[in-house]
Amino acid sequence: MRSPGRCPVCPPADTMTCMNILLAVSVGLSVLQPALDEVHDAGMPGIYAEVRHGGRVWRGASGVADVETGQPVTPDMRQRVGSVTKTFVAAAIMQQVEKGRVDLDVPISRYLPDLGERAKKITTRMLLNHTSGIAEYIPYAFPSLANFPSLPDMSIKSLDDNRFKHFPPAELIAMGLKAPAVGEPGATPGVYANTNYLILGQLLEKVTGMPAETYLTRNVIERAGLKHTGFPTGPRIKGPHSRMYESFYGLADPPRDYSVYDMSWAGVGASMVSTMSDLNEFFARFFAGAIVKPSSLAQMRQAIPVISQTGSPIEYGLGLLKTEIPGCGTFWGNGGTVWGAATISLTSADGKRQLSAAMNLERWNKPNASGVPQPHPIDGALAAFQRKALCEDPATS
Repeated sequence: MRSPGRCPVCPPADTMTCMNILLAVSVGLSVLQPALDEVHDAGMPGIYAEVRHGGRVWRGASGVADVETGQPVTPDMRQRVGSVTKTFVAAAIMQQVEKGRVDLDVPISRYLPDLGERAKKITTRMLLNHTSGIAEYIPYAFPSLANFPSLPDMSIKSLDDNRFKHFPPAELIAMGLKAPAVGEPGATPGVYANTNYLILGQLLEKVTGMPAETYLTRNVIERAGLKHTGFPTGPRIKGPHSRMYESFYGLADPPRDYSVYDMSWAGVGASMVSTMSDLNEFFARFFAGAIVKPSSLAQMRQAIPVISQTGSPIEYGLGLLKTEIPGCGTFWGNGGTVWGAATISLTSADGKRQLSAAMNLERWNKPNASGVPQPHPIDGALAAFQRKALCEDPATS
């Protein structure tokens, strides 16, 4: 079931936004709807997105928010955006650098002496770009997933067991610090680990004297003028949202709904809820210098090789993902996954093109007989939609 790729019903305050969306459809951005439909047809239950191009705005949705009721997804739904949150955290840290409260290149032990001996060799910069050598805590918080990527030796039992479990940040950080190091501090390629951003959350609390979520809300979210973005206060998402279906490479078949979940396991670095419109607005203002200074932006764009959680290489700066699309250009932003939800938000280097998209199924690639996840039609359809949204001239498509 598809929802129409047209302007949703808007309150009076959003009249100009609706006019922009209708204008975008009239001049050609509506060609994006068939590409979005292809992602749904390939097997994604629901996908919704906002694209901005040269002052025009297009919003579209395809598929369902609930596979049982058939309720359609809509472009304005809220989403657990996972590690897109990390850019917000990195921006908050850079604000403290600008104030002289944090030095990127001194040991983190200067600010957080209780982290132990390893903290004497790890800097704030290393936490931001994942070159600290600290391991990921998730396999220890969810022990049934500890053998990843050896799928035959795994189960999703701990995902169910921990649905309403509250994880204090210090407990998760301790798991990461106790695990064997994944590299020497400062060495490249770095190894992506959520543990780094939980420590950055503690650093933020240390230097600002308030909870990290409070600081982020006041000084990043509100500064960007976002109205539908925030951190969860319970296991349920407030406002219109989709259910979130987790397959975990076929271990959950059919995919299981994890839309009601205690997000303390993701912590300050990956638990934020937002809309696609808010994400585009944030990155537009962020890259325009409204959140941090241009000098901070330049440092955040210093991308290095990092090994992602799935083992694939990425380029990562200080809380920013760098994406190169061959024959198209360089894009900056971030992506995020939580149980059952995936989000991507990318902005072109010149700031003229933006895409934010949300999906309600994660880890859809099923393994072969050897346990290796295989390509899925969703992969190709999603890449095609992304390229059409970010690279093609819709007026000539």
